[in-house]
Amino acid sequence: MNPPGPHVRICFVCLGNICRSPTAEAVMRALVGRSGLERAIEIDSAGTGDWHAGEPPDERATAAGKRRGVSLGGEARQFRKADFDRFDYVVGMDTENGRSLEKLAKDLSAREKISLLRRYERPDPKNIDVPDPYYGGDAGFDEVIDICERGCAGLLAFIRERHGL
Repeated sequence: MNPPGPHVRICFVCLGNICRSPTAEAVMRALVGRSGLERAIEIDSAGTGDWHAGEPPDERATAAGKRRGVSLGGEARQFRKADFDRFDYVVGMDTENGRSLEKLAKDLSAREKISLLRRYERPDPKNIDVPDPYYGGDAGFDEVIDICERGCAGLLAFIRERHGL
């Protein structure tokens, strides 16, 4: 039986919160649901920038997700300093956003929550960044889902072991 409320909180972060981070959020949500841990793990996403705040995920990301049985939803929002207090894991999609998060972090405790998604991918990838598909074709969105599936599976395994879930 799951605990009464989420005790692990994850926020995936990319640049605009319309492609990579909502894809990772949706993939992780599906994995958590299949694991029966929906009440134990809270999942969200945000962007380091505010350009797309209030917008739904990119239509191409949504279509790629739909083809794979992953439902993207929500509205883009900007990651704020206060989010470090809300989340246990702040998972950047690439090194650029990881650096932006580190600059935003108010202290060591906040910085220790930051990681990159591909850190959890097995086997270790050659490139630590999830590529931004925004200016490319549809294949880039499919590649992001592939990467998110591997990275989120590794992250979920890490969280399950670390938190005894």
